[in-house]
Amino acid sequence: MKKSIKSIITLSIFLSFSLAEELKIGSEIPLANIKMMDITGKKVSLNDVKMENGLLVNFSCNTCPWVVAWQDRYNDLSDLSLANKIGFITINPNSRNREKIGEGIDDMKEFSNKYDHDFLYTIDKESKLARAFGATSTPHIYLFNGDGKLVYRGAIDDNARRPKKVKKTYLIDAIKAVGKDKSIKISETKALGCSIKFAKK
Repeated sequence: MKKSIKSIITLSIFLSFSLAEELKIGSEIPLANIKMMDITGKKVSLNDVKMENGLLVNFSCNTCPWVVAWQDRYNDLSDLSLANKIGFITINPNSRNREKIGEGIDDMKEFSNKYDHDFLYTIDKESKLARAFGATSTPHIYLFNGDGKLVYRGAIDDNARRPKKVKKTYLIDAIKAVGKDKSIKISETKALGCSIKFAKK
């Protein structure tokens, strides 16, 4: 019994250090000036990417089946964002697996080429941004408006595996609303995906 209690306490402490509280709607962009390395070698910050009407941040990776299932929508989301003057960036926060399980910079380049990505794909060194956002999954979406305030967070839509069965296009609706300076009907949904492999503290 003592061992079980000790294990629970240890797990609770670990989780409290691993995960920050998720960013609340209305919050400003965290760590907006930290430079990240893109797969092209270019260094960019979130403020560099933000456009007139806002910024879309997608915490993603190479190895999660959920990410792979949503790949057919990534480029379209990027195009829609840019059409609405919203910057678009994908960030890989899986620091613990960076050199071990397909999450290194070369793996990111290969993954991006495979799916013909046309957007920035950067490394979140030591998972700093993911912690600051309170992100927990890949993919995990955060959409900010032109004032840099969070207006949507969560999932891309309601069906990762079957695109033709999607009934609720949460992110598309949010992007269009931001582009037209209108209110978003659904501003929070549950992010579905693989757990982020945070860097060890």
